[in-house]
Amino acid sequence: MLLNEILLNLNMVLFGGKGGVGKTTCASSSAIWASEQGRNTLIISTDPAHSLGDSLGVSLRPGIPIPVPGIPNLTALEINPQANIAEFQGITNIDTIEDIGISGIPFIDDLTDLSSMNPPGIDETLALLKVLEFIETEHDFDLIIFDTAPTGHTLRFLSLPGTLSGWIGKMLKMKMKLGNMFGAIKSMFGGESKKEDRSLEILERLNEAILRAKEDLTDPLKSSFVVVMISEEMAILETERLLTELVKYNIPNSNIIINQLYESTSELCEFCKARRRMQQKNLKRINELFLKKWHKNLIEVPLFKDEVREYLKLKNLSTYLFKN
Repeated sequence: MLLNEILLNLNMVLFGGKGGVGKTTCASSSAIWASEQGRNTLIISTDPAHSLGDSLGVSLRPGIPIPVPGIPNLTALEINPQANIAEFQGITNIDTIEDIGISGIPFIDDLTDLSSMNPPGIDETLALLKVLEFIETEHDFDLIIFDTAPTGHTLRFLSLPGTLSGWIGKMLKMKMKLGNMFGAIKSMFGGESKKEDRSLEILERLNEAILRAKEDLTDPLKSSFVVVMISEEMAILETERLLTELVKYNIPNSNIIINQLYESTSELCEFCKARRRMQQKNLKRINELFLKKWHKNLIEVPLFKDEVREYLKLKNLSTYLFKN
């Protein structure tokens, strides 16, 4: 599907690629376009180094969806892993030594420390939790656009449903065994837990939600990944690795945006002419590799004279994103 078809028909679109290639700008422009087509759109930044608010020209508060002024049907949200880290506090903990009323048993100290470990990839995990919040709960949004972190973070994010589900499965088994053991120890010492432990129930619900999210992310009727790149050698290599991983995780993807291209004009300086020659050489390889081999739809976007941010300039960018 072309990019405009994806934004009009699917429920989730993820923008990703190498750092500094314009992912946020392309995601913001696409969100504005989709909202103006009548789709109630939420754009979420899962990049720890946020620039979504700057791109849209609005002040965003971490973790709080904010309607974008002057653009009906568009809401923006930035996720701050540090602000949301409390979402995992206590999920894996079992009763502590103090709760049980015993102390001085090193083996039990070790087990309680083990049971309170955070899940792998805490930043990406918290981003995934926020994704789950909107996928798995009732909301009024027709489309959710994700402005993802640079490639390395994004790949860890995409691998999390499998990794985290396995981690949760192990934690569930360990907590059940430890819970039974601590129950026996409490009986021996006549101790009682000071609080009800609902973490098993929480972990089970989280595991189910993660598995459902994995189904949604791999469903071509619901989701698609849009790669943003520039016409440089390192970006080509990283994009090829990214596409390989997308195939590995069964993430649908059909569009690649090639951003910041120098246009042909007699007014270019010698430096700019040299940059254009380099870009055109790489464009040939991009077409050979990603169009003919990978069969992707390539979208060429020029380098603009001014910084592309706020409504009018983002709206202008959309004329290039959707002209084909």
